[in-house]
Amino acid sequence: MKTRLNYVWGYALAVLFCACGNTNDTGKSADTNVKSQQGLNPDIERKVDSLLSLMTLEEKIGQMNQYTGFWEVTGPTPSEGNQALKYEHLKKGWVGSMLNVTGAKEVTALQKIAVEETRLGIPLIIGFDVVHGYKTVSPIPLAEAASWDLEAIQRSAEVAAKEAAASGINWTFAPMVDISRDARWGRVMEGAGEDPFLGSKIAIARVKGFQGDDLSANSTIAACAKHFAAYGFPESGKDYNTADLGTSTLYNVVLPPFKAANEAGARTFMNSFNELNGIPATGDAFLQRQILKGDWNFNGFVVSDWGSIGEMIAHGYAKDGKEAAKIAANAGSDMDMESHLYVEHLSQVVKDGDVKEAYIDDAARRILRLKYELGLFEDPYKYSNETNEANVVGSTEIQEAVLDMAKKSIVLLKNDKQLLPLKKEGLNIAIIGALANDKTSPLGNWRLGAKNGTAVSLLEGLQAYKGNTITYVQGPNFVENDIVFSRQLEFNISNKKGLQEAVSAAKNADVVLMALGEHAMQTGEGRSQANIEMDPLQQELLEAVHKANPNVVLVLSNGRPLAINWANENIPAILETWHLGTQSGNAIAQVLYGDYNPSGKLPMTFPRNVGQVPIYYNHKSSGRPNEPSPGEVFWSHYTDESNSPLYPFGYGLSYTSFEYSNLQVSNVENNSVKVSGTVTNTGAYSGKEVVQLYIHDLFASVTRPIKELKGFEMISIEPGTSQTVTFTLTEKELGFYDNQGNYIVEPGDFKVFVGGSSASGLESEFTIN
Repeated sequence: MKTRLNYVWGYALAVLFCACGNTNDTGKSADTNVKSQQGLNPDIERKVDSLLSLMTLEEKIGQMNQYTGFWEVTGPTPSEGNQALKYEHLKKGWVGSMLNVTGAKEVTALQKIAVEETRLGIPLIIGFDVVHGYKTVSPIPLAEAASWDLEAIQRSAEVAAKEAAASGINWTFAPMVDISRDARWGRVMEGAGEDPFLGSKIAIARVKGFQGDDLSANSTIAACAKHFAAYGFPESGKDYNTADLGTSTLYNVVLPPFKAANEAGARTFMNSFNELNGIPATGDAFLQRQILKGDWNFNGFVVSDWGSIGEMIAHGYAKDGKEAAKIAANAGSDMDMESHLYVEHLSQVVKDGDVKEAYIDDAARRILRLKYELGLFEDPYKYSNETNEANVVGSTEIQEAVLDMAKKSIVLLKNDKQLLPLKKEGLNIAIIGALANDKTSPLGNWRLGAKNGTAVSLLEGLQAYKGNTITYVQGPNFVENDIVFSRQLEFNISNKKGLQEAVSAAKNADVVLMALGEHAMQTGEGRSQANIEMDPLQQELLEAVHKANPNVVLVLSNGRPLAINWANENIPAILETWHLGTQSGNAIAQVLYGDYNPSGKLPMTFPRNVGQVPIYYNHKSSGRPNEPSPGEVFWSHYTDESNSPLYPFGYGLSYTSFEYSNLQVSNVENNSVKVSGTVTNTGAYSGKEVVQLYIHDLFASVTRPIKELKGFEMISIEPGTSQTVTFTLTEKELGFYDNQGNYIVEPGDFKVFVGGSSASGLESEFTIN
């Protein structure tokens, strides 16, 4: 067996070549990506060039190959089949990264093979889907977006990185920055909602949280902006489906959060499963080489999504694996996640002259660059300290951070009769619904590192408060072993019994808490739904309980906007709690009892009816936007449903109330505009308000949305006091992208809106000359 001396010798040779320089033409960047090399660390670039000069073509391609964990590393080595082949590739240095290997002990054993048993001893990047936490889980990303609290979101990503890094991981496949307007799409839970401005701010916060100020620190991990691009616009809301959209939407809605992630320093991008304009994103040179690596000067690397290179065959774009590998490499996909096609075909494709070796060098360089930036060449085992892992994972610091994030993510949708906050003593409270005692669903989807049953349930959170009498009734169960089955079943005898028990408990209660919504396994990848209403068992339960006792608080757990018309019309209090993670029950209880005044605002529009989807606030005006006269049918509307949403983007209530006044608008130098308004707390509680600013460019060379978010600020106000909030709009906020992707600012008239949501507030006008 080779020893660590092999790694040391390879590294020493690299340093020697650094000192001597490198004149090998194959070590130069591909000509289309020269700009992306600007602003890099010269010392790292010399080391990368020198190491490249030592590598064979097959070893370079090996850096572009990623495998998922295929055996227990600390156990027997694979001896047959696909596992044995992968193991052989690993020992040859033909694997650049592995994913889904976790735990300091396992990662250490894996790195030893790469570092001590291969010719050049190049360490592996260890990737994992640290989407909203590792073992200790924060709210799902859509919930975090509802906080509109960028500092809290950055902190959430920071503690997730700290916990993951302590377990040997140094690369996360997050943040997902896809904008989506379709609540049917299961992966809306993984993004920041429908708005590119908010989505861009959150992308920056999460990248900075994961990567910190020093990527080589053992508490930070490399971020991955995904999925590039337009993955959030699948036709009919079905995951992996075709995306078909115009260039105006592409440049102004889809791409801005990716551009923001790049400018924040995201070291990797992941391409998407969908096709765009007839070209699968994995094979799209326009997206990857022209825009990302060219126009945006991105100098990290692009990884495919799982098997997406091979999926170009099913798309009808590549006839076989060899052609798929050629297309993807030419298009700028640097690393192949689990399609095995680069390692199988690229060497021959290059020798055939169908892919420039300069492209291979460029891809390998980008991957090696990140390994140097992570400090893996300095110490391949820096992320694999079992003592540090034991001290960090699940620590008090991390638990407190995810609890703080969870409280800030809750949105109060309705509070008639001031049912909330609950009194802390003297009440008989009935808690009804299978989700109330569920310790797994609150973790949400994409919680791969967390153990089932580790969330604080709603029931446990409420039981921490001792002053009231609490009665729990499960009611009809709509979930079994994480499988949601109620849509296919009618009430059976046991379900009827559960319904009767729930009604009986409700009749004897002062207030009823109904824990309803979606199980976590109804959302996420591959979990699109045609129906986003409450499922039939829960709806019947809700109606029966409300008939027995109208003092109902609906505690919604869900990973997407739901169409809850009946609940909005009949239930006096509704609290949107999403899937809040490990500390879910504690966070909800503290909000229900008023120890935390809810301040969340919706990052995505809630429809009245699934037939309105996709529905979003920043839509365009049609040529017939308004009803011209009573009874007229020839205008843009439904004949059986309102155009308006159930709850608009940016909407969210508080236990107190806020009044907006004194909107002031003034032009200042350099085509900038100052906008200010006064917010007064007119209620009885101290509270936080997210003050939102929207504009409407009234007439433009490319039509603009009726409203666009261009600023927001969270303020804290005591009862009876006021605060003035001032925004400055510059060319960065006042312009837009034309259909060729050029950013322009045009003179003209604008409307400006300041308020507590996209559908309320003060209005004024200004002109840019």
